[in-house]
Amino acid sequence: MLYVLYALIAGAVSAFAFEPVGWWPLLLVAIAVLCELLDRTKSIGRSLAIGWAFGFGQFAVGLNWIATSFIYQSNMPPWLGWVAVIMLSIYLAVYPMIAAGVAWRLGRDDRVVLVTVLGGAWAITEWLRGTMFTGFPWNPAAAALAPTPLIGVTPLIGTYGMSGLVVLLGGAIWLEYYRKWLPLVVILAAAVFLWVLPSSAVPADPLTIRNVRIVQPNIGQEEKWRPGFDEEAARRLAQLSGPAGGEPRLLLWPEAAITDPVEDQRLAGQGAATFQRLRAASLLGPGDLLLTGGLAVRSPDGVRIGGATNSIFVIAPGGRIVGRYDKAHLVPYGEYLPMRPLLSAIGLSRLAPGDFDFTPGPGPKTIDLGGEWGKVGFDLCYEIIFSGHVVDEHDRPEFIFNPSNDAWFGAWGPPQHLAQARLRAAEEGLPVLRATPTGISAVIDGRGNVVKELPWRTAGAIDAVLPPAANAAPLFARFGNAIPLLLGLLLIAGGIVLGRKRR
Repeated sequence: MLYVLYALIAGAVSAFAFEPVGWWPLLLVAIAVLCELLDRTKSIGRSLAIGWAFGFGQFAVGLNWIATSFIYQSNMPPWLGWVAVIMLSIYLAVYPMIAAGVAWRLGRDDRVVLVTVLGGAWAITEWLRGTMFTGFPWNPAAAALAPTPLIGVTPLIGTYGMSGLVVLLGGAIWLEYYRKWLPLVVILAAAVFLWVLPSSAVPADPLTIRNVRIVQPNIGQEEKWRPGFDEEAARRLAQLSGPAGGEPRLLLWPEAAITDPVEDQRLAGQGAATFQRLRAASLLGPGDLLLTGGLAVRSPDGVRIGGATNSIFVIAPGGRIVGRYDKAHLVPYGEYLPMRPLLSAIGLSRLAPGDFDFTPGPGPKTIDLGGEWGKVGFDLCYEIIFSGHVVDEHDRPEFIFNPSNDAWFGAWGPPQHLAQARLRAAEEGLPVLRATPTGISAVIDGRGNVVKELPWRTAGAIDAVLPPAANAAPLFARFGNAIPLLLGLLLIAGGIVLGRKRR
């Protein structure tokens, strides 16, 4: 049991490798400790327990921001948020448990094999975590090193491949303790090689000047849905959007920046929706466009509300809607209530206000904005964390707009969200524009570098030139998660072959 306790502590400490603390070497050290514990254990059951404890410690600390979201729902006591964190961590820890068990089973007699298999199994199980039961791939190991030059390998091997590489690096540090220096040299050489390869994928200068303005009104979740606050919100958005200038601009507002429906199929509600669009469009010049989060209400009979979508609207001068994207990957308990009849009967409700569930959209979508703006892809809120599923691969955009409402998630959630948006930009070779009500809003270039950002809990606006997309789709953008899965399988197979040769 002592080894399990050590694994729990190592996992908890590794959570501080991620944002907002960002002490990324802690993750490498924690992986080295995990390898030592697996090497010392004598049974498959104990190895599984060690892997689970490591994962539980990391998730229980790193996902503390989920508990914060419960304080905004009066029907749910705040302590229930910590129950949610613990229950989710219990489940998510199954994936590092599987990776640890596979590594011990195949590498229990050889330390180099153990590290090799652990890296491959980690990449595969992270992909599973992002896929099973709608998926929740938050804080992959790669996210801890997103602020480092190692992000440069993601255009080739993707986030899950980079996570496997991070585990290999931690394991190689452990092997150094046993004076096995060759694996570390090989892994570092491979990392440098992968980092150099995609370095010329993005041109240094934009081919056209496209001005964007991202608005961050600093509207907290405690204010957003307060009766009568919509007028104050409109005032802040208008003030920060500024007057229309001579040059055309793309104005970007956060998720649900407009809390009343922007599009309403109810006959009685069309006037209110039209008013919201006209008020927003009054800030636009002749060549401007507004991309904003908002709600679309649908009705089966023109009177009753039959459902709604969490959407992004492209609004032109005059209040015309010239494009709309409906969020496809909805958040359980936030945008829909699983098992609604049962949970409603015991008094539980969604964390966001509303008596009905949102309807999911069809998936990734590209809209041609016309003129100098080109094509834009959309990811609403946490859709940006799903590696390989953020753009329409048959109609690639030139940039991604990622409005979000991170006001729920305390001090830890927003910087973690930003780190994962950086990974998507690097994987796809596309700039990402993030607009959030309380931060962190940012302009991210096609290499994953943050060009400009607004700090958390700060009102302001970002004026920037839209960075260019890659001059060719990176390898990962063309083949997706087949690459890290193949890499993971090759590492496991290579570990098996190496183990047999040594025996």
